Amino acid sequence: MYRTHTCGELRLENQGNEVTLAGWVQRKRELGGMTFVDLRDRYGITQLVFDENSSDAITSQLKKLGREFVIQATGLVRERSSKNKNIATGEIEIDVKELKVLSPSVVPPFTIEDESDGGDDIRMKYRYLDLRRTPVRENLILRAQMAHAVRSYLNEQDFIETETPVLIKSTPEGARDFVVPSRMNEGEFYALPQSPQQFKQLLMVAGFDRYYQIVKCFRDEDLRADRQPEFTQIDCEMAFVEQEDVLSTFEGLTKYLFKAVKNVEITDFPRMPYSEAIANYGSDKPDTRFEMLIKDISEVVKGKDFKVFDDAEFIGAISAEGCANYTRKQLDALTNWVKRPQVGAKGLVYVKCNEDGSYKSSVDKFYSQEDLQQWASICNAKAGDLILVLSGDKSAMLYALGALRLEMGKQLGLMDKNTFKPLWVVDFPLLEWDEESQRHYAMHHPFTSPKAEDIHLLDSEPGNVRANAYDLVINGVEIGGGSVRIFDSELQAKMFSLLGFTKEEAEAQFGFLMNAFKYGAPPHAGIAFGFDRLVSLFAGLDSIRDVIAFPKNNAGRDVMIDSPSPIAIEQLDELSLKLNVKPQDN
Repeated sequence: MYRTHTCGELRLENQGNEVTLAGWVQRKRELGGMTFVDLRDRYGITQLVFDENSSDAITSQLKKLGREFVIQATGLVRERSSKNKNIATGEIEIDVKELKVLSPSVVPPFTIEDESDGGDDIRMKYRYLDLRRTPVRENLILRAQMAHAVRSYLNEQDFIETETPVLIKSTPEGARDFVVPSRMNEGEFYALPQSPQQFKQLLMVAGFDRYYQIVKCFRDEDLRADRQPEFTQIDCEMAFVEQEDVLSTFEGLTKYLFKAVKNVEITDFPRMPYSEAIANYGSDKPDTRFEMLIKDISEVVKGKDFKVFDDAEFIGAISAEGCANYTRKQLDALTNWVKRPQVGAKGLVYVKCNEDGSYKSSVDKFYSQEDLQQWASICNAKAGDLILVLSGDKSAMLYALGALRLEMGKQLGLMDKNTFKPLWVVDFPLLEWDEESQRHYAMHHPFTSPKAEDIHLLDSEPGNVRANAYDLVINGVEIGGGSVRIFDSELQAKMFSLLGFTKEEAEAQFGFLMNAFKYGAPPHAGIAFGFDRLVSLFAGLDSIRDVIAFPKNNAGRDVMIDSPSPIAIEQLDELSLKLNVKPQDN
């Protein structure tokens, strides 16, 4: 056999045993007549020892040994004279009697240690080497543990794990589809699923009652830290339920995961209407680990001959505790930060609440001490605090203030990754208006049910109709979202009409689902958790890349296998496709 034990297994009680280990050479150290080799596998590191009494065969092999060589070593377990408390096997070492090189290695392009000298690009190119590093491997082990815990909980709750198709029909709503040409059906295409939405609804029509799937989904959209072109969802649907049933069930899943995986007790899941989240946090995924709420000060600042405020639709402010001592350099940096295109403000007004009870602002010319005291009162600012003010279009400035709030939270160390604050955001708008196309779009998807009490507004005030939808947000990250579905065919037809579908278009796109509803559709609702985001939250990471074994980069490329890439002309001909650029020949 290649090994009798792993490199993380042996302890003092194994002293005197003959063992065989196999793994990768982490490092080799030569000290006088002694040579020490740290041998690494998935389970840990064990120190191997070679002395001047080692055989010629071992000495010959030892001279060739370099980092990342795969070796097999047999020897006796003995107590270390210089113990290493940083590793589990740090009290023992192996006095090696036999050594065999199983596979040599060239010098790796970066050091394979916890703190690597490899940048993101080089580590992505050699991802299989990066995965040897303990922090990255532990993230993937965490992911596996969480997938197991998800299945344990949902199976216990009588959910049926069911696979749905990967080659499906393209739909016009939502993000762009990845499309797949069909060789056997010339000129026709499959799409890769953005979610299993329609299939899980069909499973409810089929009477499955409770469905789940840990499933790959695909969206051809711009990427960022928490997005990948392919991602994984915990996708769920339930029949004969209302919103409260879904929220209760998946609060249970969330509590179970935190307890089972992190041994953290989560008890409180407050509900926050969408309108309140936007007004107070400038975001539909508020981070509630700290306060610093947005305050509307429009009424008290207008009419003082300060044109910037007088001409603005909205003037909002936040109060940063203990920041009145910010220097001019720090304030200029904040001003430049809010002027970035990603934030979109034209400038920043500040008020320092001095310890002596006076106020110093960038608009002292227009506002008296009494005026500024009124601002401070609205913002709940006290002596030593700093008030930051933005003005302009209301929706844009609420977003900008939300971004500024998060930036100040980072600067002030208010976003503790070991604190978890979940909440449900509810009562989203059902529809959003697009000025460019002059039509409504579904904020979630076309199958989301309106709140029962708002259905009468569909004809007269569709923009004011609230959705029977909900998002689970933890620490400012949208972990999951879902809705109660429309199961009444007449209401669904009205929804399609509001979204600009003709009857023919609705039939062409969704006819199979509508036909299924004719055979008795139960009331149903569902939710999908972003599994990658959930794992990265548990791992304390800002990006989902390091919880995915083989992720894409920000351009959507896999630089390790160089994908996407051109395909042969013969393949294009088989698919009846032509390109404007010449593809690469095989």
